[in-house]
Amino acid sequence: MSHLAQATIDESATVEMPPHYALLQMITGYWVTQALYVVAKLGVPDALVAGPRPVEEIASATASQPDLLRRLLRALSSIGVFTEAQPGAYALTPMASLLRTDVPNSMRPQAIMHGEEQYRAWIDTLHNVKTGETAFEKQFGTSYFGYLAGAPEADRVFNEAQAGYTREVAGAVVDAYDFSGAGTVIDVGAGYGPLLTTILKRNPGVKGILFDQPHVATAAGDLLSKAGVSDRCVAQGGDFFASVPAGGDIYILSLLLHDWNDERSATILRHCRRAIEPNGKLLIVELVLPDGEAPFFGKWLDLHMAILLGARERTATEFQVLLSSCGFQINRILSTPTGMSIVEAVPI
Repeated sequence: MSHLAQATIDESATVEMPPHYALLQMITGYWVTQALYVVAKLGVPDALVAGPRPVEEIASATASQPDLLRRLLRALSSIGVFTEAQPGAYALTPMASLLRTDVPNSMRPQAIMHGEEQYRAWIDTLHNVKTGETAFEKQFGTSYFGYLAGAPEADRVFNEAQAGYTREVAGAVVDAYDFSGAGTVIDVGAGYGPLLTTILKRNPGVKGILFDQPHVATAAGDLLSKAGVSDRCVAQGGDFFASVPAGGDIYILSLLLHDWNDERSATILRHCRRAIEPNGKLLIVELVLPDGEAPFFGKWLDLHMAILLGARERTATEFQVLLSSCGFQINRILSTPTGMSIVEAVPI
């Protein structure tokens, strides 16, 4: 690979990266995924909270091999995750700090989630594309959510990852949408409730219902108490494929429909249509795929949803078709700086 290495020697050069080298970086992208997974799983960022440490000390603190850990940190430092503050001693960078367990919106759960079962599902992408069968189910013999139901630790990591991602967009959603006039907001498939908690904190006159699977709702109840909103919000367990709580002024489906194909999504939407007040609003918080070839994270997440769940992200047109079949029409679509959009629909 000497001809490839040569491309990086002259740091003052301004020529574009040769296509074969750019493609090689894409082909080997899984190296980065697994490197981030390993340092997150080992707790390396937590071991560096107090400042730079020699790699031998980091290895001792994380039960790992010094030489291999040094090489791992050297590689990650080359892309801005960690830095070699002194010869043989490594320190945190802003990106590495996001993998700590004790920071708000930690991305450690996401690094672990994407490095374990979800990573393994991509092995069967070829099978998925050729047959239409969900890659995760071929790899594990069950659906993703079926797997999580029998794997408490993976389920905990998944819910923490979802909560962290939702917290990142919650403020942007509340900035973009006026909830002040709502009586009751019902968050369907709310997880641990970061979005609903943010809405209630910003709008003291609003009440809420957090609705998710019973074990998730139980865990979320404690978090609602810690957030100081439990006097205006209840956590209710149930199955949104069977029914949703009635009487809401605003129903929120945040990062929910993209977990399901059109048939299953329509079941959820029809339950919302039966439960919603005549003048109520349905808010779908998801990535809305743009047309054309412009780069957009949702285009890759769409592929991931197919591999993991047999599901999809949707364009505005696809949302309109789905919603109209369930008794809703789109009123407007609001964009946010996070890339997430708010699809506001009303009953018809």
